[in-house]
Amino acid sequence: MEPLIALVVVLGVTLAANALWLHRDRSLVLALRAGLCAMFLLTGAVHFVGMRTELVAMVPGWLPFPGLLVTVSGVLELAGALAMVVRRLVPWAGIGLSALLVAMFPANVAWALSESGLPWWDELLPRTVMQLVFLAATLTLVRLTLPRSTRRGGPVGGAGRGAPVGGAEGGGPVSGAGGGAPVSGAGGGVTRV
Repeated sequence: MEPLIALVVVLGVTLAANALWLHRDRSLVLALRAGLCAMFLLTGAVHFVGMRTELVAMVPGWLPFPGLLVTVSGVLELAGALAMVVRRLVPWAGIGLSALLVAMFPANVAWALSESGLPWWDELLPRTVMQLVFLAATLTLVRLTLPRSTRRGGPVGGAGRGAPVGGAEGGGPVSGAGGGAPVSGAGGGVTRV
């Protein structure tokens, strides 16, 4: 529950601060970066201090070297959290953290099903919902920050999109749409829309 609280509180405070004082563009990106940084700093740190024994016990028995796996996942979480501070690394950190959430989900399921007397938020359904919220946050951040040239379909707004076929003042149809009502253009010519 603490990671969800960290994510929501830091995200909310960042959005509020931006609305009240900063007025920056892309406030959701900034808030997601801050919230995910706080959340993964928290979860990464407990891989080494505080909950290490419980996390090692959560690793399914069929996986080798549970202590090493907890250490590696903790290092990856801390690295992903710190990468949220560097704008150019944000989409790649989001991809890596998303993959890490998916990879660690089976351990969460195994633990929730094998332990008795868990608090309600550690039972399977609430834990699954929380994991989905975390994954939605990382994937939303990836979607908002991934350079457009690496997205499927290439750059957005490339040549041919919305540009007049006949040139800037050529009088030809706009965006390849023939017909339509004639409209007086800025250069005195008639453009069809």
